[in-house]
Amino acid sequence: MAKAFSRPKALSGTHTHYCPGCTHGIVHRLVAEAIDDLGIQEKTVGIAPVGCAVLAYNYFDCDFQEAAHGRAPAMATGIKRVRPDLMVFTYQGDGDLASIGMGEIIHAANRGEKFTTIFINNAIYGMTGGQMAPTTMPGQRATTAPLGRDTAQTGMPIRMANLLAELVTPGYITRQAVLKPQQVNKAKKAIKQAFQYQMENRCFSFVEVISTCPTNWGMTPVDALKWAEDTLLPYYELGDYKVPE
Repeated sequence: MAKAFSRPKALSGTHTHYCPGCTHGIVHRLVAEAIDDLGIQEKTVGIAPVGCAVLAYNYFDCDFQEAAHGRAPAMATGIKRVRPDLMVFTYQGDGDLASIGMGEIIHAANRGEKFTTIFINNAIYGMTGGQMAPTTMPGQRATTAPLGRDTAQTGMPIRMANLLAELVTPGYITRQAVLKPQQVNKAKKAIKQAFQYQMENRCFSFVEVISTCPTNWGMTPVDALKWAEDTLLPYYELGDYKVPE
């Protein structure tokens, strides 16, 4: 009997360390499928963040580097400038990218660096214990906001795709989700498109993915999917925010 579904070659056979219901695994697979589809496994270099995906190098069967907290875009810039023939991507969470790494990602996008960023937005710090992130929703509880995010004190959640799309420098900026099968299919197309733009040396590319964190949200996986659909998507609207001309 022929196989209809199998593990992508760019994805290793490592058993997951992610919590039940976490959608990091889905995005890992989509990135690996895009690498396989484009035939770029042997020349791809990924950069892992500090956060839940700190062990990303265990899951992808391609060269990988580890960056200090928030500094993945700086490392990607160096690798891509020295070896422009390589396909370089960073894989970062919202605490890593939108907090301590805010300066790095904005300036990399503004310079038009020719690498790809996969940005996981689950509205909270994951690995470090569920603290409030720049993306945490108003009223959402976190270990550092037990009564819920108070926007009078902390401001509104930062919409990274919207923010980067305002830069004059050309780029591919999109926000997708992996809460439903249809969204997963669109997210894969966006990730593959981001890599294609890099292959063509067109522009910086940024794929934000709305994800879940049942453990730190204090929900079941099913409830987390519903909460994300009802609460995150109305604020973090899906779609392309900038496409290169």
